[in-house]
Amino acid sequence: MTRLLEIEDLQVQFFTSDGIVEAVGGISYHIDAGETVAIVGESGCGKSVGAMSLLRLIPEPPGKIANGRALFEGRDLLKLSNADIRNVRGREIAMVFQEPMTSLNPVFSVGRQLTETLLRHTNASEAEAKERGIELLNQVGISDPARRLTQFPHHLSGGMRQRVMIAMALSCEPKLIIADEPTTALDVTIQAQILELMKNLSERLGVAQLIITHNLGVVARYAKRVNVMYAGKIVETGTATEIYHNPRHPYTLGLLASVPRLDQPRGTKLVPIEGQPPDLTRLGDGCAFRPRCRFATERCANEIPNLRSVESNHMSACWHFENLDQQKSTVA
Repeated sequence: MTRLLEIEDLQVQFFTSDGIVEAVGGISYHIDAGETVAIVGESGCGKSVGAMSLLRLIPEPPGKIANGRALFEGRDLLKLSNADIRNVRGREIAMVFQEPMTSLNPVFSVGRQLTETLLRHTNASEAEAKERGIELLNQVGISDPARRLTQFPHHLSGGMRQRVMIAMALSCEPKLIIADEPTTALDVTIQAQILELMKNLSERLGVAQLIITHNLGVVARYAKRVNVMYAGKIVETGTATEIYHNPRHPYTLGLLASVPRLDQPRGTKLVPIEGQPPDLTRLGDGCAFRPRCRFATERCANEIPNLRSVESNHMSACWHFENLDQQKSTVA
C-alpha cells in the first residue's frame, strides 16, 4: 500500500515549574493510504499530544517538539511554515477533537462553523458552501440538515454534535482524519453509531484514520493496526489480531485483562493494573512500567527496553516477551 504518513522518533516536551515533562519520548509509526490505525493507552500516556503535534497544535511555550520527523506524502509537517501548515489543517489532514460538547464554539451557528473550512480552503462561494454543508450533514445522518445549519451547538445532543464534528472533518475531503477519543461522553448506543459511521465513510471515501482511544473494544472492531503507548513511548505494535490474540507486553496484558468479557463466567472480577502511571518528569532508568509489573526483574530496573521483533509486523518493548505465555495464564 502507499505510505501516507510516517512518524520517525517524535519527541515532545513541556517545560514546567516541576521540570521537563517528556510527554512523547521518541515514537515511530506509519499509516498507509486508506488504513485505520489506533493508538491505545491510559490517560496521560501521550496519545493526544503526539497526534496534535502532527498539526503543530502544541502551544509553544510551554510545549516544544524537540525532535523527530512527520513525513506526510514526503513533506515534513514539523518543518513547514506556519502558512503551509495552516493549508494542511482541515484540507489534507482533519481532526475530530475530544469532547464534542466543548469542541464547537458556542457563539457561532453550526452552519458558520461547518462552512468556515470550505471557505478557507476552496473557491466555493457562501451559497455553494452552504449547499455542501447540507450535503455533509445529510451524509453523517443528521435529519433536516438545512434547519440544523441555523442552530447553535447547545441545540444539539452530544451525538449530533459529534456528527457535526465528523462532517467538518470530511468537508474538504482530507486524506487523513485524526479522531481523538471520538466517542468520549457519549452513551454506548451513540458510540456504536458514531464508530460505524466513521468506518463506513472511511471505506467509501478512502480516507485514512488515526483513532486515539483507551477503549479496546473500538480497536478490536475498527483498527487494522494498533500502537500501545505507555509513559510517552510505544511499548507494543502490531495488527489488531496479533495484539488481541498474542499480546507480548505486560501492559497490553493488563489492558486486556481489565476489559469485561462475555465469554467469562458471571461474577468474574476484572483484574486492574495496580499502581499509577509514572511521573513523566522523573522517569529514571529502566522500564517505565516496571513499578506496576509483577514480572519485572533487575534488568528491567537498569535498562530501557527498545522495540524488538516478535514476529512479522509485531514488536514489543519488553525484555521478557518470549516468556509471556506463562504470564498470560497468570493475568487472565
